[in-house]
Parts: sequence; structure tokens; C-alpha cells
Amino acid sequence: MNASDNSDNPTIFGRILRGEIPYKKVYEDADVLAFHDINPVAEVHFLLIPKKFIPTLADATMEDTALLGKMLSLVPRLAKEQGLIGGFRTIINTGKLGGQEVYHLHVHVFGRRPGVDSANTALAPFASSM
Repeated sequence: MNASDNSDNPTIFGRILRGEIPYKKVYEDADVLAFHDINPVAEVHFLLIPKKFIPTLADATMEDTALLGKMLSLVPRLAKEQGLIGGFRTIINTGKLGGQEVYHLHVHVFGRRPGVDSANTALAPFASSM
């Protein structure tokens, strides 16, 4: 399977990559797709996924080093474009015990824009430090 062929990817992200499910795009290039989470836990919550099907971070190999680096390098730029100028959180859940629900590697990026009350978001425990 090449990097952009997700015909064998059974996940919801595979369906998104195949154009079967609509999504709100944040960014796309030949290797990566970023889109808003359909169940956000914060005012801004988007995901970055590789177009290459990698089920979990534990399944990544040395061949994936450049792709993973690219994904993480995109995070600050995309976060800023989404209004997260004061900071943001990144999470990669890995495996069942790591809280992973969709078995296609993805990076959660979330936060709140300046001046937004954080009482009802996943960032509430960190509000005093933001």
C-alpha cells in the first residue's frame, strides 16, 4: 500500500482519507491531513493524521521518522493559525491502555484562544497556569 492508498484502512480516518466522510479541513499535503475533531474537548481541537496507515505510534518504524517529524513540526504553525497563540496541548494516545480509540496514528492538538473561559473544557485543570 502506498502512502496515500487507504483501501485497506478500516478506521474512520481511512474513510475520511477515501472521501467517504465529510470533515472540516485545517491542513492537507501529500503526507498529512489535519481536521477539526468531531467531538472537541476544547474550543479548538483538531487532529493531524498521516496519510500512510500506521495503526499506533508503537507501530511506527525508523522509516516513519521524517513523517512523524513533519507532523510534529506542523503543530505550532497550525495551532497558531487556529488562534492558539498562548499555547496548546498535544496528545498521542497509543494502544488500548493508552486510551487510543481510533487505530490510525493521530495527534490531538487542543487549547483555547486568549480571553476564553476554560471552565468547561479539557483544559480546566490547567487554567491557573495558562
